[in-house]
Amino acid sequence: MIIAIEGIDGAGKNTIVKRIVEEYGADTLSFPRYEDSLHAQLAQDALYGKMGDLVDSAYGMATMFALDRFGAKAQLEQYQDTQDRILLLDRYVASNAAYTAARTGDDAAAEWVAELEFGKLGLPKPDLQVLVATSPSVARERAQRREAQDATRTRDHYERDGGLQDATFAQYNRLAETDWASRWISTSDATAIIQAIQNAR
Repeated sequence: MIIAIEGIDGAGKNTIVKRIVEEYGADTLSFPRYEDSLHAQLAQDALYGKMGDLVDSAYGMATMFALDRFGAKAQLEQYQDTQDRILLLDRYVASNAAYTAARTGDDAAAEWVAELEFGKLGLPKPDLQVLVATSPSVARERAQRREAQDATRTRDHYERDGGLQDATFAQYNRLAETDWASRWISTSDATAIIQAIQNAR
């Protein structure tokens, strides 16, 4: 099974992933893959102002993040159509859909992302998507505290934009409410997430 854990920056995705790994011994993969992917590294440079006006293009940035995932396609496909192996993804295609729709102000951008990643690039759809539904204000406080405590966690262009985080959270809710691409649950309760995984197996 492929299970995507989604949410805005500071929502607590990593904490949820660790809890599920403890419960199931699941494999994990985080996107963007900044250490392994050239496309992710270029996107990261853009987020820190090192790639000229690339960061200003919502579709340009979305394409870079999509190509990062495409580089992991073979790994992702190993978990398709099997119930005895679980791959937990810390962000996946819905992240691109939510941020792109939020940046453009156009709900149709989410469908553009779906066609790019699930269509043209042929990435597998997740079996379950989980929105860690932490409010933007709480998530923002967590991200700021994390930055203050760890010099390596400096917030990027997206993370510093409170309006973008609010708009992205609204887009994530829209995706979850419509079961965009596959089934969703929306909760910040790790126990509820674990129960949903058990029900999906």
